[in-house]
Amino acid sequence: MAAKIDNDPLELQLREMKLPGMATTLQARLAQANAGELGFRDLVQSLADDEREHRDTAAIARRTRAAKFEEQVTLEDFDYGYSSERRKIAGKLRDLTAMRWQAAGESIVLHGPTGTGKSRVAQGLGQLAIRLGQDVRFTHTNNALRHLENGRAKGLWERRLNALARPAVLVLDAFAVREFTATETQDLYELITARPGKSMIVTSGRPPKEWYKLFTDKALAEAFLDRLVNTSHHVFMDGPSYRSQQRPGRATGTKTDQAAQPGRKTTRKVA
Repeated sequence: MAAKIDNDPLELQLREMKLPGMATTLQARLAQANAGELGFRDLVQSLADDEREHRDTAAIARRTRAAKFEEQVTLEDFDYGYSSERRKIAGKLRDLTAMRWQAAGESIVLHGPTGTGKSRVAQGLGQLAIRLGQDVRFTHTNNALRHLENGRAKGLWERRLNALARPAVLVLDAFAVREFTATETQDLYELITARPGKSMIVTSGRPPKEWYKLFTDKALAEAFLDRLVNTSHHVFMDGPSYRSQQRPGRATGTKTDQAAQPGRKTTRKVA
Protein backbone atom coordinates (compact mmCIF):
# COMPACT_ATOMS: atom_id res chain seq x y z
CA MET A 1 0.00 0.00 0.00
CA ALA A 2 1.31 3.43 -0.93
CA ALA A 3 2.24 5.70 1.96
CA LYS A 4 0.06 8.74 2.58
CA ILE A 5 1.61 11.85 1.10
CA ASP A 6 1.33 14.91 3.33
CA ASN A 7 0.52 18.10 1.42
CA ASP A 8 0.08 16.14 -1.79
CA PRO A 9 0.10 18.74 -4.62
CA LEU A 10 -2.73 16.90 -6.38
CA GLU A 11 -4.87 16.87 -3.26
CA LEU A 12 -4.19 20.55 -2.68
CA GLN A 13 -5.08 21.32 -6.29
CA LEU A 14 -8.34 19.40 -6.01
CA ARG A 15 -9.29 21.49 -2.98
CA GLU A 16 -8.36 24.71 -4.80
CA MET A 17 -10.63 23.59 -7.64
CA LYS A 18 -13.44 23.08 -5.08
CA LEU A 19 -13.46 19.30 -5.39
CA PRO A 20 -13.29 18.40 -1.67
CA GLY A 21 -14.97 15.02 -2.13
CA MET A 22 -12.22 13.88 -4.45
CA ALA A 23 -9.49 15.42 -2.28
CA THR A 24 -10.78 13.67 0.84
CA THR A 25 -10.72 10.16 -0.67
CA LEU A 26 -7.77 10.62 -3.04
CA GLN A 27 -5.19 8.74 -0.95
CA ALA A 28 -7.55 5.84 -0.23
CA ARG A 29 -8.50 5.51 -3.91
CA LEU A 30 -4.83 5.63 -4.99
CA ALA A 31 -4.08 2.90 -2.47
CA GLN A 32 -6.84 0.78 -4.02
CA ALA A 33 -5.43 1.39 -7.48
CA ASN A 34 -1.89 0.49 -6.39
CA ALA A 35 -3.25 -2.72 -4.86
CA GLY A 36 -4.84 -3.62 -8.18
CA GLU A 37 -8.39 -3.18 -6.90
CA LEU A 38 -9.16 -0.32 -9.32
CA GLY A 39 -8.26 0.13 -12.95
CA PHE A 40 -7.63 3.56 -14.47
CA ARG A 41 -11.25 4.10 -15.47
CA ASP A 42 -12.54 2.70 -12.18
CA LEU A 43 -10.24 5.05 -10.27
CA VAL A 44 -11.60 8.11 -12.08
CA GLN A 45 -15.20 6.86 -11.70
CA SER A 46 -14.73 6.24 -7.97
CA LEU A 47 -13.33 9.72 -7.42
CA ALA A 48 -16.22 11.24 -9.39
CA ASP A 49 -18.70 9.24 -7.30
CA ASP A 50 -17.00 10.42 -4.12
CA GLU A 51 -17.34 14.04 -5.22
CA ARG A 52 -21.00 13.59 -6.13
CA GLU A 53 -21.76 11.96 -2.77
CA HIS A 54 -19.95 14.75 -0.92
CA ARG A 55 -21.91 17.43 -2.78
CA ASP A 56 -25.24 15.66 -2.26
CA THR A 57 -24.56 15.30 1.47
CA ALA A 58 -23.48 18.94 1.77
CA ALA A 59 -26.57 20.10 -0.15
CA ILE A 60 -28.91 18.12 2.11
CA ALA A 61 -27.23 19.59 5.18
CA ARG A 62 -27.51 23.10 3.74
CA ARG A 63 -31.20 22.72 2.83
CA THR A 64 -31.94 21.18 6.25
CA ARG A 65 -30.40 24.19 8.02
CA ALA A 66 -32.36 26.57 5.80
CA ALA A 67 -35.63 24.73 6.54
CA LYS A 68 -35.43 25.71 10.24
CA PHE A 69 -37.14 22.56 11.48
CA GLU A 70 -37.93 22.41 15.19
CA GLU A 71 -36.78 18.79 15.31
CA GLN A 72 -34.71 16.55 13.08
CA VAL A 73 -37.19 13.71 12.62
CA THR A 74 -37.91 11.21 9.88
CA LEU A 75 -41.00 9.19 9.13
CA GLU A 76 -38.95 6.00 9.24
CA ASP A 77 -39.13 6.41 13.03
CA PHE A 78 -42.82 7.29 13.22
CA ASP A 79 -44.70 4.92 15.54
CA TYR A 80 -47.67 3.95 13.37
CA GLY A 81 -48.73 1.30 15.87
CA TYR A 82 -48.98 3.58 18.91
CA SER A 83 -52.78 3.79 18.78
CA SER A 84 -55.71 2.40 16.82
CA GLU A 85 -56.26 5.87 15.34
CA ARG A 86 -52.73 5.92 13.95
CA ARG A 87 -53.09 2.44 12.53
CA LYS A 88 -56.19 3.55 10.62
CA ILE A 89 -54.29 6.30 8.78
CA ALA A 90 -50.96 4.48 8.43
CA GLY A 91 -51.67 3.61 4.79
CA LYS A 92 -52.56 7.20 3.93
CA LEU A 93 -49.44 8.58 5.62
CA ARG A 94 -47.19 6.01 3.95
CA ASP A 95 -48.75 6.90 0.60
CA LEU A 96 -47.77 10.55 1.18
CA THR A 97 -44.14 9.48 1.63
CA ALA A 98 -44.09 8.56 -2.07
CA MET A 99 -44.07 12.36 -2.58
CA ARG A 100 -46.38 12.29 -5.61
CA TRP A 101 -48.28 15.21 -4.06
CA GLN A 102 -45.17 17.38 -4.11
CA ALA A 103 -44.36 16.55 -7.71
CA ALA A 104 -47.93 17.53 -8.64
CA GLY A 105 -47.80 20.79 -6.68
CA GLU A 106 -50.51 19.62 -4.28
CA SER A 107 -50.71 20.44 -0.58
CA ILE A 108 -51.42 18.59 2.67
CA VAL A 109 -53.63 19.50 5.62
CA LEU A 110 -52.93 17.61 8.85
CA HIS A 111 -55.54 18.35 11.51
CA GLY A 112 -56.54 16.90 14.85
CA PRO A 113 -55.99 17.15 18.61
CA THR A 114 -52.73 18.28 20.13
CA GLY A 115 -49.97 15.73 20.62
CA THR A 116 -51.05 13.40 17.81
CA GLY A 117 -47.91 13.96 15.74
CA LYS A 118 -49.06 16.48 13.14
CA SER A 119 -45.94 18.66 13.32
CA ARG A 120 -43.63 15.67 13.27
CA VAL A 121 -45.32 14.19 10.21
CA ALA A 122 -45.08 17.59 8.51
CA GLN A 123 -41.37 17.87 9.30
CA GLY A 124 -40.79 14.26 8.26
CA LEU A 125 -42.39 14.94 4.87
CA GLY A 126 -40.27 18.09 4.63
CA GLN A 127 -37.16 15.99 5.21
CA LEU A 128 -38.18 13.69 2.36
CA ALA A 129 -38.60 16.69 0.06
CA ILE A 130 -35.10 17.85 0.99
CA ARG A 131 -33.68 14.43 0.09
CA LEU A 132 -35.30 14.85 -3.32
CA GLY A 133 -33.43 18.10 -3.82
CA GLN A 134 -36.23 20.51 -2.88
CA ASP A 135 -35.99 23.61 -0.70
CA VAL A 136 -38.26 23.57 2.35
CA ARG A 137 -39.22 26.14 4.99
CA PHE A 138 -40.88 25.34 8.33
CA THR A 139 -42.51 28.09 10.39
CA HIS A 140 -45.29 28.61 12.91
CA THR A 141 -48.14 30.45 11.22
CA ASN A 142 -48.26 33.21 13.85
CA ASN A 143 -44.50 33.77 13.55
CA ALA A 144 -44.73 34.04 9.76
CA LEU A 145 -47.58 36.56 9.94
CA ARG A 146 -45.78 38.58 12.62
CA HIS A 147 -42.60 38.56 10.51
CA LEU A 148 -44.52 39.92 7.52
CA GLU A 149 -46.30 42.55 9.62
CA ASN A 150 -43.03 43.81 11.11
CA GLY A 151 -41.59 43.93 7.62
CA ARG A 152 -44.14 46.53 6.57
CA ALA A 153 -42.75 49.15 8.95
CA LYS A 154 -39.20 48.42 7.78
CA GLY A 155 -39.97 48.35 4.07
CA LEU A 156 -39.14 44.63 3.97
CA TRP A 157 -42.59 43.17 3.45
CA GLU A 158 -42.09 42.17 -0.20
CA ARG A 159 -38.67 40.66 0.49
CA ARG A 160 -40.03 38.61 3.39
CA LEU A 161 -43.04 37.48 1.38
CA ASN A 162 -40.75 36.35 -1.45
CA ALA A 163 -38.61 34.41 1.04
CA LEU A 164 -41.69 32.45 2.12
CA ALA A 165 -42.88 32.02 -1.45
CA ARG A 166 -39.55 30.71 -2.75
CA PRO A 167 -39.29 27.17 -1.24
CA ALA A 168 -40.88 24.27 -3.10
CA VAL A 169 -42.53 23.17 0.17
CA LEU A 170 -43.73 25.59 2.85
CA VAL A 171 -44.83 24.15 6.20
CA LEU A 172 -47.25 26.37 8.15
CA ASP A 173 -47.46 24.83 11.60
CA ALA A 174 -50.20 25.57 14.18
CA PHE A 175 -52.57 27.18 11.69
CA ALA A 176 -55.90 28.69 12.79
CA VAL A 177 -55.23 28.83 16.52
CA ARG A 178 -56.96 32.22 16.73
CA GLU A 179 -58.85 34.76 14.63
CA PHE A 180 -57.02 36.44 11.74
CA THR A 181 -56.98 40.18 11.25
CA ALA A 182 -57.81 41.74 7.91
CA THR A 183 -54.09 42.43 7.32
CA GLU A 184 -53.16 38.85 8.16
CA THR A 185 -55.83 37.57 5.80
CA GLN A 186 -54.40 39.77 3.06
CA ASP A 187 -50.91 38.41 3.77
CA LEU A 188 -52.07 34.80 3.63
CA TYR A 189 -53.82 35.46 0.32
CA GLU A 190 -50.74 37.17 -1.11
CA LEU A 191 -48.58 34.30 0.10
CA ILE A 192 -50.60 31.54 -1.49
CA THR A 193 -51.00 33.40 -4.77
CA ALA A 194 -47.23 33.95 -4.85
CA ARG A 195 -46.72 30.16 -4.77
CA PRO A 196 -48.45 28.82 -7.91
CA GLY A 197 -47.66 25.17 -8.49
CA LYS A 198 -45.87 24.83 -5.15
CA SER A 199 -46.87 22.72 -2.17
CA MET A 200 -47.80 23.64 1.38
CA ILE A 201 -48.16 21.48 4.47
CA VAL A 202 -50.54 22.95 7.05
CA THR A 203 -51.06 21.58 10.55
CA SER A 204 -54.01 22.66 12.66
CA GLY A 205 -55.89 21.72 15.80
CA ARG A 206 -59.11 22.70 14.03
CA PRO A 207 -60.74 20.97 11.03
CA PRO A 208 -60.77 23.03 7.81
CA LYS A 209 -64.55 23.50 8.04
CA GLU A 210 -63.97 25.71 11.12
CA TRP A 211 -61.33 27.95 9.56
CA TYR A 212 -63.61 30.28 7.61
CA LYS A 213 -65.22 31.77 10.72
CA LEU A 214 -61.80 32.89 12.01
CA PHE A 215 -61.34 35.44 9.19
CA THR A 216 -62.72 38.95 9.35
CA ASP A 217 -62.32 39.58 5.62
CA LYS A 218 -64.66 36.88 4.30
CA ALA A 219 -64.06 37.53 0.59
CA LEU A 220 -60.29 37.18 0.84
CA ALA A 221 -60.68 34.27 3.23
CA GLU A 222 -62.79 32.42 0.70
CA ALA A 223 -60.23 33.05 -2.04
CA PHE A 224 -57.36 31.87 0.18
CA LEU A 225 -59.13 28.81 1.55
CA ASP A 226 -60.37 27.76 -1.88
CA ARG A 227 -56.77 27.64 -3.12
CA LEU A 228 -55.54 25.78 -0.05
CA VAL A 229 -58.32 23.45 1.07
CA ASN A 230 -59.46 22.30 -2.36
CA THR A 231 -55.96 21.41 -3.58
CA SER A 232 -54.91 19.48 -0.48
CA HIS A 233 -54.80 15.95 0.83
CA HIS A 234 -56.60 15.96 4.19
CA VAL A 235 -55.49 13.71 7.03
CA PHE A 236 -57.34 13.69 10.36
CA MET A 237 -54.87 12.67 13.07
CA ASP A 238 -56.90 11.62 16.09
CA GLY A 239 -56.07 9.65 19.23
CA PRO A 240 -54.27 10.07 22.54
CA SER A 241 -51.33 12.43 22.88
CA TYR A 242 -47.97 10.79 22.23
CA ARG A 243 -46.33 13.24 24.60
CA SER A 244 -47.37 11.06 27.53
CA GLN A 245 -44.82 8.58 26.19
CA GLN A 246 -42.09 11.20 26.49
CA ARG A 247 -42.51 12.16 30.13
CA PRO A 248 -39.30 11.94 32.20
CA GLY A 249 -38.95 8.37 33.44
CA ARG A 250 -41.72 7.13 31.12
CA ALA A 251 -39.35 4.64 29.42
CA THR A 252 -39.07 2.67 32.66
CA GLY A 253 -42.72 1.70 32.35
CA THR A 254 -43.76 2.15 35.99
CA LYS A 255 -46.88 0.45 37.31
CA THR A 256 -48.54 3.85 37.67
CA ASP A 257 -47.94 4.62 34.01
CA GLN A 258 -49.17 1.20 32.94
CA ALA A 259 -52.34 1.62 34.97
CA ALA A 260 -52.94 5.07 33.50
CA GLN A 261 -52.32 3.84 29.95
CA PRO A 262 -53.67 0.26 29.79
CA GLY A 263 -52.40 -1.73 26.84
CA ARG A 264 -50.29 1.20 25.65
CA LYS A 265 -46.83 0.56 24.21
CA THR A 266 -43.78 1.90 26.04
CA THR A 267 -41.65 2.41 22.93
CA ARG A 268 -39.99 5.80 22.51
CA LYS A 269 -40.13 5.98 18.75
CA VAL A 270 -40.53 9.39 17.18
CA ALA A 271 -44.07 10.66 17.32
